[in-house]
Amino acid sequence: MKKAQIPDPLPATELATDLEHFDRLYYTYHQAVYANIFKMVSHASCAEDILQEVFLSLWENRQALDPDKVAGWLFVVSYNKAASYLKRKLKEPTLLVADDESITHDMAAAESPDEELFQLRLSAVEEAINHLPARKKEVFRLCRFEGKSPNEVASQLGISELSVKDYLKQSTQFIRQYIRSRYPHFELTSLSLLLVYMA
Repeated sequence: MKKAQIPDPLPATELATDLEHFDRLYYTYHQAVYANIFKMVSHASCAEDILQEVFLSLWENRQALDPDKVAGWLFVVSYNKAASYLKRKLKEPTLLVADDESITHDMAAAESPDEELFQLRLSAVEEAINHLPARKKEVFRLCRFEGKSPNEVASQLGISELSVKDYLKQSTQFIRQYIRSRYPHFELTSLSLLLVYMA
């Protein structure tokens, strides 16, 4: 019988580089990802658990990810995990939200999202964002993916806070309409949750 091959450990320098890069990504995106998760699940402890799951997945998939698509990847993975949690909660109405141990066990037992559906959602979001005008795209990414406030974005881009809020509102409306029109086969529940996530 063949022995299972154990992959060689990363060299210390490569591992250190990976860890430093991961830390930068966590610092950049964790607040925005947490805010989006919390918007769906409305429970701080559960949102923290899902956040940890998201960044664990990021670490596990770090070698395969396109650096230019990390923000979109985090957006879709965190949406998938939050949506899966909500669907499980609907199936188990007696599960106590305050029971952290039950929540952790519930999350661990979840099935992995269908890869094809995952890629479709990621592509849909990226595609819609890429159809935005340059300035609106920049504002949307800074606010939604990097978690910056309208005031911070206004200062960074040298425009008014009112303009930032207006761009963000218009961009969100456009992305919603784009996904609805181009991907009508998304199941209603998933589409509704995705639109809430974009709000």
